[in-house]
Amino acid sequence: MSQALDARESRRVLTIAVTRAGRSLAARLPYEHSTAGLAESLHSHWAAVDAFVAVASIGAVVRVVAPMLGTKATDPAVVCVDEAGLFAVPVLGGHHGANELAREVAALLGAEPVLTTASDSSGVPALDVLAGSGLVAEGDLPGVGRALADDEPVFLDNPLDWPVPRRLEEIARGGPGSRWRIVVTDSGAAGAAGVVVLRPQSLVVGVGASSGPPGDELAALLESALQDAGLSRSSVTSIATIDRRAGEAGIAALGLPVEAFTARDLAEVAVPHPSSIVADAVGTPSVAEAAAILGAGAGSELVIAKQASPHCTVAVARRRRPSGHLAVVGLGPGSRAERTPAADRAVRGAEVIVGYSGYLEQCADLLSASMEVMASPIGAELERARTAVKWAESGRRVAVVCSGDPGVYAMASLVLEEAGENAGVGIEIVAGVTASLASAARLGAPLGHDHLVLSLSDLLTPWDLIVRRVEAARDADLVLVLYNPRSLGRDWQLGAVRDLLLERRPPSTPVGLVSDAGRAAETVSLTTLASLDPELVGMTTCVIIGSSTTRVVGGRMVTPRGYRRAEDA
Repeated sequence: MSQALDARESRRVLTIAVTRAGRSLAARLPYEHSTAGLAESLHSHWAAVDAFVAVASIGAVVRVVAPMLGTKATDPAVVCVDEAGLFAVPVLGGHHGANELAREVAALLGAEPVLTTASDSSGVPALDVLAGSGLVAEGDLPGVGRALADDEPVFLDNPLDWPVPRRLEEIARGGPGSRWRIVVTDSGAAGAAGVVVLRPQSLVVGVGASSGPPGDELAALLESALQDAGLSRSSVTSIATIDRRAGEAGIAALGLPVEAFTARDLAEVAVPHPSSIVADAVGTPSVAEAAAILGAGAGSELVIAKQASPHCTVAVARRRRPSGHLAVVGLGPGSRAERTPAADRAVRGAEVIVGYSGYLEQCADLLSASMEVMASPIGAELERARTAVKWAESGRRVAVVCSGDPGVYAMASLVLEEAGENAGVGIEIVAGVTASLASAARLGAPLGHDHLVLSLSDLLTPWDLIVRRVEAARDADLVLVLYNPRSLGRDWQLGAVRDLLLERRPPSTPVGLVSDAGRAAETVSLTTLASLDPELVGMTTCVIIGSSTTRVVGGRMVTPRGYRRAEDA
């Protein structure tokens, strides 16, 4: 049940608190809450949830869970938090979700995560959780893990040339005669003493079937085919079949993701064993072999030709490398408190982190020694996008970090353009709190009605076009949010915009200035359009200029939505 929680939105986390202070603390966490006692909650939900967060002493929790412990693979993760909310401590399942959950809980509470697993303190990749690498570990995990932590010679045998974490390649420097070995293979060989087998998620099973095939027949055929070929079931990553069979119960019973292809797509794949009978029946000379090859992607090879039973056929193809994943992550305006849990998970779950050096500093608490971190200066955005796409194309899990939201004057559009139609890379955009939203919250509610966000940087946009947009916003009576308002090389544009607006807006129009929102140097001030002094504005300032309805209420900038007028009517 309990897998790594870094990318699982469907995980179930239960919070337990038994005192008034504990319940108050637990209420700040976005998980399910138990109203029963500690022992009752742990016992009754042990097999039903992925993780527990207990606001209780570690000793009390250990005494309750000890009789219920099974294996790493089946036990839920357990994190303890003290009633003062100072520390979040993984007690059980550090590499199976607890470490990640402790970091998340700590970020939500402003606490400190206390991690005791050797891999987290030494920068050695945890063999049982190689996030994003498409690997499943079996064998002597404690022995080889300790050898890596102690810097003993460990031989990395990777005949498939499957992507593994760069850090693992760096520290596994032993030769073939080393006592400790890590073998990357999808063969059925079991790990012996001193050996860890890393199973790549490399095998795709193609399935052909008559209508309503018995589920046990298909499962038995697959197991027999894998066993005869000496391949591991642990390396099977998905099922591929013709679209008309994708919903069959026997296929669903295998418990793997299913990818469906049309007969036309399958018919275009060259296979070693085409069948005219199959072609006449479903419109393609091959289902199982063709589906396996298509599902495994470009460069794949058929490692098990089609095997048949009375109602089913299976074939297996080996993919060349895992599908890459590229997350473009918004870190928010600057503070950890305004960084989303989704952003934390995306960064922590990546193998390669790409970003401007300042943004990497903004998420330094999420980085580990096992990650490949690639910093670049401002102005190297295209280089960052190309680097990220290249790493993702190689089968890596990559995160590009941006401040604010990645789709607002940031890297998302550039990354999407660079990736193009590349089907081998899955791209995820992880939203973040924008500078405009963070600044508006500090000022009050200046964006309560329609508004326009505009950058004053004319490096990529002609100034005459910026002017036309400012005039349109002015004439439409929109609140105007200005990004990049002023820099050392662009010191006159903000004054020009102020003068344009003064042609139609009152001098008393409220203006809010927020610099370095969410950072240590944050400043917030209110002024008016007539008194707006560009000298007080820098590149990290967000300028919010009110509309005709914007006013200052109790020292806060407010643009009414019109609810009171609607009520009066």
